[in-house]
Amino acid sequence: MESNKFLKKKVKAIEVKNPKTISQLLSEMSQTGFQGRKLGETVEVWEEMLKDPDVTIFMGYAGSMSTTGQWKIINWLIENRFIDVLVSTGANISEDIVEAMGYSYWQGSHLVNDKELLKFGINRYYDVFGKEEDYMEMTELIAEFYISSLEENKPYSSRELLFLFGKWLLKKGIMSIVATAAKYKVPIFCPAIVDSPYGDAGLIAKSKGFNLIIDNMKDYIEFTSLGEEVKDTGVIYIGGGVPKDFIQLFAVTSNLLYPDRKIPGREAEAIFRTKNGKLIETYYPHKYAIQITTDLPQWGGLSGCTFEEAISWGKKSSRGKHVQCICDATIALPIVVHALAERIDKRKKYPDFSWMFENLE
Repeated sequence: MESNKFLKKKVKAIEVKNPKTISQLLSEMSQTGFQGRKLGETVEVWEEMLKDPDVTIFMGYAGSMSTTGQWKIINWLIENRFIDVLVSTGANISEDIVEAMGYSYWQGSHLVNDKELLKFGINRYYDVFGKEEDYMEMTELIAEFYISSLEENKPYSSRELLFLFGKWLLKKGIMSIVATAAKYKVPIFCPAIVDSPYGDAGLIAKSKGFNLIIDNMKDYIEFTSLGEEVKDTGVIYIGGGVPKDFIQLFAVTSNLLYPDRKIPGREAEAIFRTKNGKLIETYYPHKYAIQITTDLPQWGGLSGCTFEEAISWGKKSSRGKHVQCICDATIALPIVVHALAERIDKRKKYPDFSWMFENLE
């Protein structure tokens, strides 16, 4: 009797048992269906990345996550080198500073009179409240750093600026994400940095006669230059947006730095030539990919773009492992990271990017 090629692996019903670890539960969920299955597969792919000695792990960190109590998870991932490079929105690596300074965000409600909130100086992040005076104190702190510690009219990449700021915060005992990254020499890139309190702080500095220059092109060159320093890459996207696109481009544009359109020391997975044989581009797609998002693909935006579509661009390897979980990251991220903490005591091998900071020490 011919076997049915579609019926290969049975769904296994989850049994309630006590005790049961988060890791065990996710293993069982990976044998079910829908997004519960995808959540279970997410931790499996991330675990495989961590055990692959040739992989550099990039994380994209978008949305308003730090205001919802997620930022210490990012600190833990940096401290334990479960990620190697962070690409973030400016909001996520500034709004965490509010709590790191000793202030708070507050549980609120989306069913509220927002005119009243404005009157009381309260900013609303869906159902989280934050005090405008705390937000502005954080912004003024960034401006103080610019004026006291940076060179006027010198072009800085976001990586340089954020490392120097992290060192400055470390001395003050403000253990935010950028401070933790500076301590452990994990590079942070923020390609849309002025769209955040970092830009607002630049305006404050300008009002006091200090001219800050953040060089986006310098940022892009520094980031794509890492193409020579890696062998294989894995990506983790919390949300989408600019951080996702920036990391996606790493796989397909790093070759443009070189006249022959090839990254030195690396073998391309695919090559594109014109009809007359001219080499146009080489592709070095990400071997592993994870995304936790609520965005959907049918609207055509990159945030919801599937990894299958990314294969057509050369951004994801058709031979690699990838999983997208359609879920609120405030649900998925804490569960997945706690499962990883149960499964892996220590990452045995990871890239050393400390050389990137030698001229900034």
